[in-house]
This record gives sequence, C-alpha cells and structure tokens, in this order.
Amino acid sequence: MEQVIVVGGGPTGLWAACELRRAGLPVLLLERRTERSPHSKALTLHPRTIEVFAMRGLEGPFLDEGIKLPTGHFGGLEHRLDFRPLDTPYPFTLLYPQAGTEEILERHALDLGVRIRRGHAVTGLRQDEASVGLEVSGPDGDYAERAEYVVGCDGTGSTVRRAAGIAFPGSDATIVGYLGDVRLDAPPPPGFFRHGAEGTVMAVPLPGGLHRFVGVDPAGQDVAGTDLTFGEFRETVTRVAGEDFGMRDPVWLSRFGNATRQAAEYRRGRVLLAGDAAHMHFPTGGVGLNVGVQDAMNLAWKLAARIRGQAPDGLLDTYHTERHPVGAALLESSLAQTALLAGFSPAGRGLRSLLCRLVADHPELSLDLARRLSALDVAYPSTGPSAHPLTGTRTPDLYLAGDPEARVYDLLRTGRPLLLDLSGTAPAGAGLAGGALEAAGPRARALGIEVRSGTLTGAPRPGWSTAGAVLIRPDGHVWWAGDQPSDAALGTTALEALSTLYPAPLPGAA
Repeated sequence: MEQVIVVGGGPTGLWAACELRRAGLPVLLLERRTERSPHSKALTLHPRTIEVFAMRGLEGPFLDEGIKLPTGHFGGLEHRLDFRPLDTPYPFTLLYPQAGTEEILERHALDLGVRIRRGHAVTGLRQDEASVGLEVSGPDGDYAERAEYVVGCDGTGSTVRRAAGIAFPGSDATIVGYLGDVRLDAPPPPGFFRHGAEGTVMAVPLPGGLHRFVGVDPAGQDVAGTDLTFGEFRETVTRVAGEDFGMRDPVWLSRFGNATRQAAEYRRGRVLLAGDAAHMHFPTGGVGLNVGVQDAMNLAWKLAARIRGQAPDGLLDTYHTERHPVGAALLESSLAQTALLAGFSPAGRGLRSLLCRLVADHPELSLDLARRLSALDVAYPSTGPSAHPLTGTRTPDLYLAGDPEARVYDLLRTGRPLLLDLSGTAPAGAGLAGGALEAAGPRARALGIEVRSGTLTGAPRPGWSTAGAVLIRPDGHVWWAGDQPSDAALGTTALEALSTLYPAPLPGAA
C-alpha cells in the first residue's frame, strides 16, 4: 500500500508531490495525460509563488527565462497596478508559460524520487477509516491502487472530488471568453489592451515567436460548447482592436467560461483537494496556478507530519481552515474582475472609468490590490500558543547578521521548521533557541528542527524588530513568535510552540 498518491500532474500536483517527497515520503503521482500539454492555460507567476520556489532553491530557472513585468492588472483596468513597492525580492509578475512551469516541476519531482505514471486515469475511489482505494485505467488495462491518503489535483472536473462525494457549489458560466495563440507579421506594442462597446482584447507575447490574444466578445456569447474557428477569432480581434496584426498559423484556439465554484470541503477523511479541483473561476489576473501551488505548499508538510506520526489529525484539518478562505477570496476577486472585463454597457464602462481613476489617484489602493493579487497579504488565523502579531503571517525576505549566507529563505530549503533566536545574546547556533531544543531531548532532535541565532539586518519590519525568537513553518508562515526579554521564558514558550506544531516524536525515536 502506498502512503500517499497524488492524482493530477499539473503544477499543483507536481508541487504537492515534490513537497511530500522532500519530507521523506514515497510518492506516487498518477496523470491521465500521456505527455505534457504544449498549450499553456496559465502564463503568469506572482511574487508569492516565486518566494515559494525560492524557499526550495528552485527560483533560478524561472527568473533566468521569464519576462519580468513590474505591473499587473485588475480586471483589465487601463491604469495598471505597480508591484515595485511590494515588500518582496520579486516585486513583479513573471511571464512564464505553464508548459515551461510543468517541465521544470516534473524534472524536479523526478530528481527528488517521485514516481510518475503517465496515461493512468483514476476512474473511481472508495475510502474507509484506514485507507483509500483507487480504480485506475492504464495503458495495460484497469487495476487498483490503495494508499493511506489521496491528494486530488485533477482539475475542475476532478474525479477524486466527485468520487469522494465532496460538493462543488457555485454558479454556472454566464460569460464566454476567447483565446488564441498565433503568429503575427505586425505585432502590437507591449502591454496592448483594448476595451470598449465592441469587446475586450489583450495581447501577450509568448516564447517561440507566438502571441496570445485573450478577451471577451459581447457579440459572441451564444457559443458555449462550440469550437472556435480561426476565421471567427480573427474577425473578433479585428473588430475589437481595429486590425488583425497579420495573424496567421494558429497554434491553439479555445473558449472558456466564468463558471465559479469552490469545494465545500478541502478534506474529507483521507481525501484532500488542491488547486483547480478545489476552486474554479474565470482566469482573471492569472492567479489560478499560483493559488494551486500555494495550496500544495500549505498541505504537504501537514500531511507528511500526519503520516509520519508527528502530528495529530487536527493539524491536517487546518489545511481547510487556512486555505478555504483564500480560495473564497480568489473567487470573489475573479468575479469582480470579470464584471469589469465584461462591462460593455454605459454603466459598466462608467464603473471601469471610476475605478481606474481611484487606482491612479490613490497609491495605497493600488498597493492593496497588488498585495491581494500577489498573495503577499495572506495570513492564517492563529493556531499556535501565542497571539503575537507575527503569528500566521508570511515570512518576508530576511537576513541574519554575521553570516552573509544566512538568508532565511535559504534556511527553509530543507522543508523543515526553522527556529530563529533573534535575541542577539548568543553566537550563531547557540543561545536560547539551541538550549531550548537541547532541553527537549531526543524528540526535538529527531524532528530535525533547523536552528539559527543572530540579529536581523536591513530595514526594520513591524513585529520582527522586537521579536526575540520566531518559529517558522515549512511553508514559510510564522507558527509562533515571542518578545519576552527573559531567555528562560523564551525557551519555555518556544518548546510549547514546538509541542503544538509537532507534538509527537518520530516513530522509533529514543
């Protein structure tokens, strides 16, 4: 029997498999496609997703090959959001097609030892108190698999979700968008966008000399379920943009709708959902892939701790508690942006004009929207033993004085929790944090907690400048922080935090 099976080999499933394998679990991934799709539904990586990859040392290929855009858009408003003031080492959206993302993540998964079976489609599921049974159709026929847990990352039509009986409430499509990847003889200028009574169209350059046009045509809404022809696509772009830019040689033409749904439960027993299997929406702002990867980052370390006997079942329940509200916010934002993109009436255009002026005239509004799109604003409700202001917040890009290599993101590459002693009273590797862990005995050592001592460099950040010690989860969010001036008090409360994070030792630990 497998310990965990991941169903779905898109970015979310691949990242979940990578993180589970990094935690030391054997992982089997089942993907119904026989090979990766050459078409990219998603094109954009946002700052928090790049931070997630940086915490595992994987940001390099994306930064080397991607196109950095210092702005993003909300609902296609003509005044774009400025990402440059964001508190992140990656203050930009990164144009990087999903096909490339999947290639990098699949290679990383294989390097870690994930077993990937392509052409194997899950057709049914049944679970009991001890395990989950899967019915699978493979190249050589039907067979069965069994696992302690199953993670469904198999898209909006998720077989795992349906077979587990998890409801998927929401609304059906009322708006249809169009998409086409083509070659151009006369490409538009960078950032090309048009919105008016005739419709919406946006152009984005792609690798290999292609351009993507994507938009909404108010005259072409009675087309659900029909194929998009090249002639129809070219006519629509020409009518909205005023010219066809010499388009030819279409590579991919598609329609998509604004059906908006969210799984009622991200966990049912031994079945968990992530990515598009948990939430579907109109692809406004390019955030779907990003939220899926961040779902996987939140889930994997908790599931690994549960399987290894380090954590109670309640820790796994916090996956739904923390990520379901993030998915709900994603759907709300997508609905709002869709209304702006499809606002072709005088009232709709008036709303766009007003919001565009507000974003332009109020930098704090632009910055708030940028934080929301980038997911840098995500903070989880306190589940640890402290109500410190840092609890649940994302760890920013931090450096420890005295060691130029001590970037906190680098220290998280192992995928283990990180305990920082920031009191400044002890040399690196010693002090209250080290002493606290030593006092914890074999259990703490078996957990392999990373421990570093030092003081933070750079501009002071709220909460961090007064913290004496901070316990950071493997996903980069703060589990616990303490401001106590007493080393003994800090050490005691740090141990209490460790006990709530991982209350049990590894099986067989002395």
